[in-house]
Amino acid sequence: YGIVPTGSLLTIYIFTGVYLISILGLGLLVSTFANTQQQAMLLSFFMMMIFILLGGLYTSIDSMPQWAQTFTKFNPVTYFIEVMRMVVLKGSNLFDIRFHLLKVLLFGLIFNGLAVWNYRKRS
Repeated sequence: YGIVPTGSLLTIYIFTGVYLISILGLGLLVSTFANTQQQAMLLSFFMMMIFILLGGLYTSIDSMPQWAQTFTKFNPVTYFIEVMRMVVLKGSNLFDIRFHLLKVLLFGLIFNGLAVWNYRKRS
């Protein structure tokens, strides 16, 4: 489409790597709770649809009800969408997205930590 990011591609790659660690940790956590592969896939699909719809991509977070605005603070997809807008449209760098980066890193640590703890508990 000819869209060239105003910001650095390195910033996008670094944040995307941290985001992937977070989302993969969530997938690991879901798979430790699921009994079958089908159950894990359906639960992951259900969660990702909610994350995407309440992430601020299709509707503005400000126009959502208060409970949904609170939910978006615990939604990693929200931070990914905000950072992509910041880097691609505004030209933000790592210093500008540091709080988003730390929040997503914290999500990754929590999700992966819970997945490892739950896996040890079950086996």
